[in-house]
Amino acid sequence: MAIRFYNSMHRAKEDLQPIEPGKVGLYTCGPTIYNFAHIGNFRAYMFEDLLKRYLRYRGYEVHHIMNLTDVEDKLIRTCRETGESLKTITTRYAQAFFEDLDTLGIERAEAYPAATDHVPEMVAMIKQLRDKGHTYESEGSIYFRISSFPEYGKLAHINLDELQAGGSGRVDSDEYEREDVRDFALWKAYTEDDGDVFWETELGKGRPGWHIECSAMATKYLGNHFDIHCGGVDNIFPHHENEIAQSCCATGHQFVNLWMHCAHLVVEGKKMSKSLGNFYTLRDLIAKGYDPLAIRWVLVSTHYRQPNNFTFEALDAAGHSIQRVRDFRVRLGEVKGPGGSLDEAIAACEQAFQDALDDDLNIAVGLAAVFDFIRDTNKRLDAGDIGEDASKAALALLDRLDAVTGILGAAPERAVPEEIQQLVLDRQQARRDKNFARADEIRDTLLAQGWVLEDTADGPRVKPA
Repeated sequence: MAIRFYNSMHRAKEDLQPIEPGKVGLYTCGPTIYNFAHIGNFRAYMFEDLLKRYLRYRGYEVHHIMNLTDVEDKLIRTCRETGESLKTITTRYAQAFFEDLDTLGIERAEAYPAATDHVPEMVAMIKQLRDKGHTYESEGSIYFRISSFPEYGKLAHINLDELQAGGSGRVDSDEYEREDVRDFALWKAYTEDDGDVFWETELGKGRPGWHIECSAMATKYLGNHFDIHCGGVDNIFPHHENEIAQSCCATGHQFVNLWMHCAHLVVEGKKMSKSLGNFYTLRDLIAKGYDPLAIRWVLVSTHYRQPNNFTFEALDAAGHSIQRVRDFRVRLGEVKGPGGSLDEAIAACEQAFQDALDDDLNIAVGLAAVFDFIRDTNKRLDAGDIGEDASKAALALLDRLDAVTGILGAAPERAVPEEIQQLVLDRQQARRDKNFARADEIRDTLLAQGWVLEDTADGPRVKPA
């Protein structure tokens, strides 16, 4: 079965057909590093992580580029409000962003180009556009004339004939609403509000517009024409629409084959906002005591084109699902000796998982196949119908699928403190003395300290609660 992804450009699923067989060039819009990323941002980054991991699982070599926006309207405003330098702000929040990626187990891209390191490339692209007649200048700023690109609006499915466009108005803001279909700034002339954020170039004193940044960096690292470009649905217009226009006009090539966008994240059924008190960064949730793996589970387990309703109930349910997987892995690891095979069930599970993700990354259906396998295999474990070789094969399956999802792995190793080990020994002695009240008291003490005690055929065992 071919891998099929939904292409936002054509509003249909299409077969993945890489420009270079066996290799995929992937560009994803990264953060504007003026503050901590919130969980809505990480919904997009998690979908892109799943996409990349799955392509690699299916044998593709993926070259992933994610930009860092370190000069843009919000950043200029933050510099003005805080009195801090651009470099101070962006260094702090870039470090926080990478720490958050690691906390959630999001695999690193091959490169994270920063906009401020690529101003020469942006200037060169703007000059190309100018030389080809796609720009005009006003008060020192340079604008892209969208009427010069007849295909403008194809991604967002905007009919320019029905909207104000093409020379009848300009917009200087980096981000604006769908109704503001107007010529956009490629280069912004310096104003006093910009403070010390400017570059002296042959275009004049100023700074790049947001949209040109991604076009210049994407083409530098992936070429004029590459395979997949991702982002959230809020990036479709104006950002990605403008990227297409300026990139195609500058290079003369099709920019991207496949556009993939994830839907919004809402919290408890409502749009996330500070005024509603439901605006959370990853750090906010961890400070509340939530497991990063449970957060990852909630962010990754909903199909990327469906709105993700992030709830605390879902976080609790994710914790239970994680424990179910871990308990299953422990049971498999305890099987010894010969017994029945799981080859047929393993093959069926992996095929069902692959079929689901081949169909536009349908992770919900893929995970359902995994839990069906866990349920059925647990029944056979109860019946003593599985041998050690089969158990090892089942663990290997989970490891392969964990490489895709990042949520099916074993519990991290945690050393049992000496005082906990002593309590276990004390409980064993209490049981030998038939002091069952004391034994139960010790079990409760262990649980209160975060340890679950289980009695097995090989003796008592403790594990983190």
